[in-house]
Amino acid sequence: MALAMIFLFVLAVGASLFWLVRRIAFSSTHLPVTAGWIDELSSERYRPMLRLLDGGDLDFLNSQPGFTQNAAARVRKQRCQIFRGYLRCLSNDFDRVCLAIKLLMLQARDDRPDLATLLLRHRVEFATRMATIYFRLFLYRWGFCGVDVTGLVKTFDAVRVQLQTLAPVTMGMEA
Repeated sequence: MALAMIFLFVLAVGASLFWLVRRIAFSSTHLPVTAGWIDELSSERYRPMLRLLDGGDLDFLNSQPGFTQNAAARVRKQRCQIFRGYLRCLSNDFDRVCLAIKLLMLQARDDRPDLATLLLRHRVEFATRMATIYFRLFLYRWGFCGVDVTGLVKTFDAVRVQLQTLAPVTMGMEA
């Protein structure tokens, strides 16, 4: 039994590492390169994610007469589907922001190895947090734990702010 648990744990860690490396190495996105897109980009779009899987709602529903465990399972399943949609959008936005920063670095007059290092660190952090969130989301689906995306949204926001500070500088240099 213990050997089977260890095998499953190693398998889960291996799959997570494979997904992490694949995510970092082979991210392909479409880039809407406009100043308006950069200005409209906001982490506020993902604020509903922060409460979507909050346990308080299910606790309230469980206290209501006639609310069954099957109904709770359906609610968790539906919320997981909605949450995955938010995660896909957040991941796509993150990839676009990273790609925009890379393009700005390529067009810049001066090399920015510090920015490249920071971008790589944020990509690894984002991918690691995503893998953790997907694992916790799986556990949430079956009622074992909650999911906190605060760190993931903060990582996205840090890269977004970096893009917004770089974009005016680069656009000003082209004028």
